[in-house]
Amino acid sequence: MSDSSYEPWLLGIAFNPAAPSDVLIRLMDPAASEAGPLMCAGRDLPDAALDAALYHPDRRIRQALALNQHVDASRLAPLATDPSGLVRACLARGPLGFRRWVRPLPDDILVTLLTAQDGGEDNKVSAADIVGELAASRHIPESFYRSLAGREHPALRVQATFRWASLTPEEREALLHDPDPEVRKSAQESRWVLDPEAVEAKLPSMGARNQPWVLGSCALSPAVVEQCFADGTAPALVWNPHIPADAVARLARHPDAGVRLLAAARPDLGPDLVDELEKDPDENVRTRVRLHPFPRTWAECWAIRMVIGHGTDCLLPFAAPNPEPGPGWFAACAVSEEPVLRRVAANSPLLPADLVETLARDDDEEVRIRLACRHPLAPPRLLLDVFVTRPVHRPHLLTLSGFPRTGWAHLIGHPDPEVRALAAADPALPDPPVDDPDESVCRAAAANPSLTPEALEPLLTHPRTARGAATNPSLPVARMHALLDRCLNGPA
Repeated sequence: MSDSSYEPWLLGIAFNPAAPSDVLIRLMDPAASEAGPLMCAGRDLPDAALDAALYHPDRRIRQALALNQHVDASRLAPLATDPSGLVRACLARGPLGFRRWVRPLPDDILVTLLTAQDGGEDNKVSAADIVGELAASRHIPESFYRSLAGREHPALRVQATFRWASLTPEEREALLHDPDPEVRKSAQESRWVLDPEAVEAKLPSMGARNQPWVLGSCALSPAVVEQCFADGTAPALVWNPHIPADAVARLARHPDAGVRLLAAARPDLGPDLVDELEKDPDENVRTRVRLHPFPRTWAECWAIRMVIGHGTDCLLPFAAPNPEPGPGWFAACAVSEEPVLRRVAANSPLLPADLVETLARDDDEEVRIRLACRHPLAPPRLLLDVFVTRPVHRPHLLTLSGFPRTGWAHLIGHPDPEVRALAAADPALPDPPVDDPDESVCRAAAANPSLTPEALEPLLTHPRTARGAATNPSLPVARMHALLDRCLNGPA
């Protein structure tokens, strides 16, 4: 390998699981180029390396660490008060790109970000910008939202007013009479969502983009409801919990089967409407209305809605329904004869181990796929099967702590190079295929810990295997330092 081709070594060592802190700290040197930021964003770090990154003088290192999903989130607390607002904004926003699951931030970090008085000394972002990043990040757990109305800091109680409809009557009353004038003002400005006359007055000025949200979640006057049926916007009402019983009945008898399908899932259907919908001419409507017994709750309806119509390759972000149905309901769904309800049960990461084992053998493929992607106790054989058969889920499966790293040797001849690459990394493989036609398989084979340090030497000099060999935990620490000496300082 030429002296100018050091990137594979740098990136390989950066993600070597056996690299100690003193090696990793060297990669935070600017001479290591992008290896340092990629390392700080993309892997767990031992304590000394983490401390070095938290207080590193190079803002790029701290920004990268702020995007890290592998380090214990509580260890990132110093970044919430970082001198740079850009670092704080990265912490609030989280990893770039689509992720099905985003780790919630601890309460103390959330409080610090939400109550900051400035956007950092670099003046690149404002405190409001950082709050906006946080609100859109999925970093805030529902439990934190529910606690806002009772928080000590007035800025947090202001945040509570923005979720007015989800507050209890007692919380709303307390916020309207809060000792802080900003909280009282925000509460007064937010209360319109549950005032039908105020909603009617505001609706014309809301704009077409916001009207579906208003019609679907706010308290509506009889005139607004009637207008919806007159102008064809009635479908927006199907999930509004505030509409009167006569409007629910009209939705359940709507000429559009798609509207009846959604109305059939409402928890406030009367027994007469349930009887009607069970005889509906549309099979999907009949299926929807029989999914769970009457009476029903909004939480159960939302849990079902998150499953129906999304299919086996659905990549929607993981989110718990709010409020969450009780564990007993999910357990009942797991033994239901309805496949849709078993899929709902497979979506719950709190399902007990005995039911997990039952669903792992379910005849319905979507049940098995959802279980593999969602439940921490999903058996390794199921994770392996879903990885092989459903490529769309592979990036997520590889992030799971329970994903098996051995038992792949029988797949070394698989036609899919992604599957072969995982098989090539199996430590039980007697002869890792470092000469596979696919470069990703070669790299994975070179990282196989069954290789000896002596076997790694020729692999370090070949472009197809250099990065994998530098990632190999069998690489001696002294050799890591020697490679870094050459990369960072040039040849002696």
